Amino acid sequence: MNRREIVDKIERDGLVAVVRAESADQAIRISEACIEGGVAAIELTYTVPGANAIIEQLAGRYKPEEIIVGAGTVLDSVTARMAILSGAKYVVSPALDEGVTQMCQTYQIAVMPGAMTLKEMIDAMRAGADIVKMFPGDILGPAMIKAAHGPLPQLRIMPTGGVDVNNAAAWIKAGAVALGAGSSLTGGAKTGDYAKITETAKRFIEQIKLARGQA
Repeated sequence: MNRREIVDKIERDGLVAVVRAESADQAIRISEACIEGGVAAIELTYTVPGANAIIEQLAGRYKPEEIIVGAGTVLDSVTARMAILSGAKYVVSPALDEGVTQMCQTYQIAVMPGAMTLKEMIDAMRAGADIVKMFPGDILGPAMIKAAHGPLPQLRIMPTGGVDVNNAAAWIKAGAVALGAGSSLTGGAKTGDYAKITETAKRFIEQIKLARGQA
């Protein structure tokens, strides 16, 4: 799948699992539980020990049609390149970094920089962002998407932070093209309840479909 196809699938399915874990084994188990629940994409963050090896393992095990493996919390161009060479199909950063976006442009890999203000969102679009990660979502809220789409109807936004099953529909109805879900989706891993992750993923997807009028 090329860059455009990757972005299209993420937007079509609508859910990105933000994976933070204490170990490689836990990260793999979280990812597998998300896959079983129908999640479109995994954002394996660089706060996880051995992130490169985990990305490589997941990218080697699954085809993009099954799960799109990406990298998150990418802070610089060196990390972006390592992620891409390990098999990441998209790169997410908490804020716009020119080196990261340039590296992704070079390799034609989808890039999703974080933004909080309208200026940061415009800067991200100008830098070539495929999707702008609106972060932190719990502070900004769905109303920010509606407000941003006033002057910027072409803006493709994925909120992350504070996104859960109960407000998933509100985000989609406000204009989000996809949702980034972290602890509200993967929290079951803390107690070893990976079945809960799978069930939560299914509920997320159901809410997204309902909000889009697809259910």
